[in-house]
Amino acid sequence: NSEVILKSNEKAFISRYALGRDYHKVMRSKLKKLSEKIQKEAHKTLNQAFELRLFSDSAPVMEVELAEKSGLGWRGKHTLLINKEHGSWFFLGEIYINLPLPIDKKVDNHCGTCTSCIDVCPTKAIIAPYKLDARKCISYLTIELKSAIPNEYRKLIGNRVYGCDDCQLYCPWNKFGQISKEDDFKVRHGLDDIELVECFLWTEAEFLKRMEGSAILRIGYDQWLRNIAIGLGNAKTSEIIVNALKNRYHDASALVKEHISWALAQHNFHIN
Repeated sequence: NSEVILKSNEKAFISRYALGRDYHKVMRSKLKKLSEKIQKEAHKTLNQAFELRLFSDSAPVMEVELAEKSGLGWRGKHTLLINKEHGSWFFLGEIYINLPLPIDKKVDNHCGTCTSCIDVCPTKAIIAPYKLDARKCISYLTIELKSAIPNEYRKLIGNRVYGCDDCQLYCPWNKFGQISKEDDFKVRHGLDDIELVECFLWTEAEFLKRMEGSAILRIGYDQWLRNIAIGLGNAKTSEIIVNALKNRYHDASALVKEHISWALAQHNFHIN
């Protein structure tokens, strides 16, 4: 389904991890339960005080390195962790604890001569095996970057309005990936099959309501419109798309206006 959406002119592609509830919230809850279990068991067997701290993409913690040293997998050439049984479709979470623990054995790297992730990256952000230039990465551009998206990447972004999964979609190890049984990760609001124009027409109130509890909420309404404007600029020209862009222009912020102007120019229409 992901590849079908990516090839579509009308649909918005949203990274698979963001289709359900915000993973930060889900992981935090699970880590908290695990830490409570650790504390309970340790209280029975240890006669000493200790401290815990939880992380899940919530602080400058070297998550992949820690996971690799814990024997959970190896760093792929796309820089993500790969596990033999799950590919790279999973989240990482950590519990820091000041107790001595057994040392785990690292696993071997099994990427071999494969360069699928490097070859498929739309913006060539993977500049060498195991080396990513985040400034070129579509996930960075559509999520972390708060300002205008550089012109050179706009056509390459296509219809990716929140994140990018290409390096994972084409990784051979992800044929072992499994669909999560976690209800919180189930798709919300039909975001896996939604029209670009529909998303673009949402009011800010609609955006806030639909994205409540979602990781997408953190980018805010203006960045959302900025990203979708690019998607509409890359879509096949139609009266519906041109009108949607024109009608949004005059009330839009300066950031969104810039991207609407660019999108309209792709359809040979220019705002006076």
